[in-house]
Amino acid sequence: MLLNSSSSIISNVHLAKHNEPVEPLISNHRIINSSRIRCVATTTAVVPPRKSANYQPNLWTFDFLQSLKHDYSDSIYEDLNGNLKEKVRRMIKQKEDNGEIWRHKLDLVNDVKRLGLSYHFEKEIEETLDRFVSSSGKFVNTNNLHETALSFRLLREYGYDVSPDVFEKFKDKKNNFKKSLTKDVKGMLSLYEASFLGYEGETILDEAKSFTTFHLKNLIINDENNVLLEQVKHALELPLHHRIQRLEARWYIEAYEKRRDANRILLEAAKLDFNVVQSTLQKDLQEISRWWKQVGVASKLSFSRDRLMECFFWTVGMAFEPHFSDLRKGLTKVTSFIIIIDDVYDVYGTLDELELFTAAVESWDIKAVQVLPDYMRICFLALYNTVNELAYDVLYKQGLDILPYLTRTWSDMLKAFLIEAKWCKEKNIPKFEEYLNNAWVSVSGVVILTHAYFLLNHNITKESLDSLHNYHDLLRGPSTIFRLCNDLGTSQAELQRGEAASSIICYMRENGASEECAHKYINNVLDETWKKMNKDRVTNSPFSKSFIETAMNLGRISQCTYQYGDAHGAPDASAKNRIRSLIIEPVSL
Repeated sequence: MLLNSSSSIISNVHLAKHNEPVEPLISNHRIINSSRIRCVATTTAVVPPRKSANYQPNLWTFDFLQSLKHDYSDSIYEDLNGNLKEKVRRMIKQKEDNGEIWRHKLDLVNDVKRLGLSYHFEKEIEETLDRFVSSSGKFVNTNNLHETALSFRLLREYGYDVSPDVFEKFKDKKNNFKKSLTKDVKGMLSLYEASFLGYEGETILDEAKSFTTFHLKNLIINDENNVLLEQVKHALELPLHHRIQRLEARWYIEAYEKRRDANRILLEAAKLDFNVVQSTLQKDLQEISRWWKQVGVASKLSFSRDRLMECFFWTVGMAFEPHFSDLRKGLTKVTSFIIIIDDVYDVYGTLDELELFTAAVESWDIKAVQVLPDYMRICFLALYNTVNELAYDVLYKQGLDILPYLTRTWSDMLKAFLIEAKWCKEKNIPKFEEYLNNAWVSVSGVVILTHAYFLLNHNITKESLDSLHNYHDLLRGPSTIFRLCNDLGTSQAELQRGEAASSIICYMRENGASEECAHKYINNVLDETWKKMNKDRVTNSPFSKSFIETAMNLGRISQCTYQYGDAHGAPDASAKNRIRSLIIEPVSL
């Protein structure tokens, strides 16, 4: 297997004395046995001085990860989970014959989604929303702010064409939202959450966001003890639409349990499902950690970050469902290499070396290792083997050669890395637009999403392949969010290391603005990007629903990771606790 050879390749980099020719693993659709690969030795050279980022060590040891018990993988829990799911399914399918039942049904669907159960009931939820749309004029009291806002949000989340004009009735004669609404905390919170599903140009939702944000913040100041106000505080930290689903489910389970009106069957189902899924995640993590240890890159390249757990957490944010195990494991491999190679470009490599490595990846030729320094041979060979293996799997199963798509994204990303390295070397601060045009590629989103597209094991169409090749807006949008969130969370540390170019610095320099103004501008760009993505996900998309959701989730995990700093590169106690709550510690039943 190609996977097994990575370890031996790396361990022999410094010892190989052979000069025999080498061949690529995939050439003209032929699979070449990786045991034929050898590295040629290099002569001793003067080692240039290297920078150091002083990254903290890995927080999650191999032995710890292998010790995880995945206690809820036993069949007894699967059977119990199945019984509870059937009870919830019957609740969702209950017929609605009056407005009161509809109001409860909308709240039920909302609770099912936030508790992390909706992936079991997508068909039933869509059937319910279809009935709601057809009967809303007869049964639904549209003068209720909570009901109107909740139905608007749910319908938009599921791709229905619903106009924000439904909120016009809540405005006064001066076209402002009525002050009396501020007394309805539940309704205000629902309107706040709904406003983040807006499209570009939907002014009324921008007004709703400003109105509700201002008044909900005042509620927080006045009272922090009420259960509802705890939910308000949570929403103001980050809206629901921007949160990763599984971490939100963990939080909402605990919040829901405090409610007097909590449905005990729903709560029990959510708790058990969370733990069963967590056991699947633990199995995935253990398998990928064995692979990472076998590859051995992190132990050989001590200057780089070893962030396997953080990479895996990232993939869970993109797709937590049990049937996406292949996606999570494949993307963990991809993102682990991205981290290593990013540190080569940002911290360790000289400009001459970076140009050689960029050219090697662009050529995707195993012979390129002959001109690389030893540490880059390790990177190149391990990357080469891993990407070729992913390509081989698709070639074997579907008869499709995806290697050109994969290697092109790596090449484009490294070219963008190289541009940033030159900016740093030359102390060049580009203009904001020039920076962002390069940075949305360098942030690695297109590499991640291109690999994700093929790892999803769905129907591959020519239209979607063309869109993938042209970097459709559903790749560019999440990548832009990824980049801007990354800049907001990491700019100070990067400045200290001498990596001057970031969206914040570029905007400040170009406009003579303060850091506060730059942050405000970047956050506005983030808001506008989300609006465009909201529209792109439901209009004329060539991609499958699963890929669209995965792309949206890339934006969400970016918001989560960099919300309070760099939880990926420099994880703090809060970042560690998030990982523990999602992957390590089960919910108490």
